[in-house]
Amino acid sequence: MSSMLLTRSTLSLACITLLSSAAWAQAADVVITGSARAQRVLDAPFAITAIDATALRDAGPMVNLSEVMAQVPGVVVNNRNNYAQDLQISSRGFGARAAFGVRGLRLYADGIPATMPDGQGQVAHFDLAGAQRIEVLRGPFSVLYGSNSGGVIALFTAPVKAGVAEVGLDVGSFGLRQGRISVAAPLGQVAGGALDLRASLGRMDLDGFRPQSAADRQLGHVRLGWQGGRDALTVQLSDHEQSAQDPLGLTAAQFAADPRQTTPQALQYNTRKTIAQTQGGVNWRHQFAGEGALRESSVTLYQGTRAVTQWQSIPSFVQVDERRPGGVVDFDRDYGGVEGKLSLLLGATDLAVGLSVETQQDDRRGFENFLPGPPAVLGVTGRQRRDETNRATTTEGFVQAQMPVAERLTVTGGLRGGRVEMSTHDRYIVGLNGDDSGELSYSFVNPVLGLRWAVSPGWVVHASAARGFESPTLGELAYRADGAGGFNVDLQPQKSRQIELGSKWRGGGLSVDAAVFAVNTDNEIGVLSNIDGRSVFQSVGRTQRRGAELALGWAINSRLRLQAAAAWLDAEYRDAFGPTTARVQPGNQLPGTQRSSAWAQAAWQPGVVPGEFALEWRAVASTAANDVNTASAPGYALAHLRWRAQFKLGPTDALEVLARVDNLFDRVHAGSVIVNDGNQRFFEPGAPRNGLLSVRWQHRW
Repeated sequence: MSSMLLTRSTLSLACITLLSSAAWAQAADVVITGSARAQRVLDAPFAITAIDATALRDAGPMVNLSEVMAQVPGVVVNNRNNYAQDLQISSRGFGARAAFGVRGLRLYADGIPATMPDGQGQVAHFDLAGAQRIEVLRGPFSVLYGSNSGGVIALFTAPVKAGVAEVGLDVGSFGLRQGRISVAAPLGQVAGGALDLRASLGRMDLDGFRPQSAADRQLGHVRLGWQGGRDALTVQLSDHEQSAQDPLGLTAAQFAADPRQTTPQALQYNTRKTIAQTQGGVNWRHQFAGEGALRESSVTLYQGTRAVTQWQSIPSFVQVDERRPGGVVDFDRDYGGVEGKLSLLLGATDLAVGLSVETQQDDRRGFENFLPGPPAVLGVTGRQRRDETNRATTTEGFVQAQMPVAERLTVTGGLRGGRVEMSTHDRYIVGLNGDDSGELSYSFVNPVLGLRWAVSPGWVVHASAARGFESPTLGELAYRADGAGGFNVDLQPQKSRQIELGSKWRGGGLSVDAAVFAVNTDNEIGVLSNIDGRSVFQSVGRTQRRGAELALGWAINSRLRLQAAAAWLDAEYRDAFGPTTARVQPGNQLPGTQRSSAWAQAAWQPGVVPGEFALEWRAVASTAANDVNTASAPGYALAHLRWRAQFKLGPTDALEVLARVDNLFDRVHAGSVIVNDGNQRFFEPGAPRNGLLSVRWQHRW
């Protein structure tokens, strides 16, 4: 593993403003994602949303992205209420098919990719409590981040401006307990530049509202920054450890009978998962002097390790088949990346060019989840059934330019091209379990073009078009439909054509962001079968996504503000596929998608009572659970209530208190679905009514 090249810094173009980028775009309304340089949300020729630290704190205990992302139209982040599986995240329908992990989107934490070169990602290690903001990019310009980019979610840590120490405590329903400590401090002048430090440590414990759903998580983060005259250096280290039980999904009958139950197989096999992840990164930025074209250079380097062990509920009698990989998944991953970027100014044209190399190596093993008897012992690590090394590497180049062509008209264009290489070396060849070794490579070129017209100082209209590319993941290539050994060579990468029209307005305390879009995809990747730990994928032909998004904000006065977001999505298959007995017809809804969703809040500061009160509301239409559309999770609407206040404790200290009641009316609902589950256990219950009390003490010096 030490031979692995550093890998993947797909933080292309402007986003490679990487680890120190938060210090370069201070305001919540200023973004860098998708751009050749930092700019206001209003000026960006694409649909993008910036979520600031206040919104993150208001939304909950800052454990999951799902707490705050409902206010971003077009992006769905469902909490599975199962820490053994990651959140279910989709953008305009991209990523909705993922039964575990995150697919089809690019994820970044301070410039370090949380999406691997093969396209699968995770967000459990995101430090929401230390974030200055989160930027969410939808639409055509996301293709500038390479393969598998149906959208981009990028987190940026708050820069150090003064000495601050903070202690936070959270307690909530279902045994939620969380503690955090953090410190940020300028360290003075070193080697002619200003040195600063930010460090945090937190632990979360949860009993869960279903049997077999307890979890604990530890998250540590250290960031060291140095700012000289023309150079800036940032070093970052993070560590994430998590242990979680897995209550599994429920069938329709189980969900109707008792949505707070756990399927018996989860208890029988003690289904659970452990994660340990450590990563570090370095970013060096240099600003050029003089009148030449060169403005700035950036080099980013990072390396990480991730170890996962998961005990599944695959019946022991199924594992008699020698082709099965067992019931325990165990892998150790090394990953890393290097990327270089140059920013230039050629006349009135902003230009960014760069190169990146990204790699992951997984030493993957599988074991039986039982020890034979009599009596048999279930839910333990037994005999080995899988032993292989998986590799994925991407090599990419990119260019992006922004140029005014008239007084109020700006054109932005970009191109990202590269090669994705994936391979498996199988060392477990026993009986009917043949050699699954193989290798595949894909090449892609993703162009994008956008126009921005400033109709007036506060009103902008934009349009963009792009071609996208999504390669299969290593997991999707693991098994062939015919049961033979080797890569699933029949699985093709999916290619899309996207267009977007949008309008943004700022003025008089009112903000309005609206967009309409259409996406046509060829060779959409779908699930052929998903049962007993063996998921087989197929290319299912053409799909179509059409939709509209709207976000509103209105500061009526200094004490009352309103916000709302709504999205409509028609995501459907255009070709028939599948066996005669379960034929998927054109017009069927893509599983994991909802045709409509909405969110709104009214926040009020009464004055006579300290703090701010808010009523939140979220509604989601029904969610298709399988390709044939015979199963779906019903739509639902939930109300939440919160109060947050800050109290001065002298010139240097402050106390912040947050109280929330979520699912105020205790609505029964499915928070997410497990797409095309072969056991028909599609439904993952949403949390019942639950409360949260958070207290944060802050000291400044």
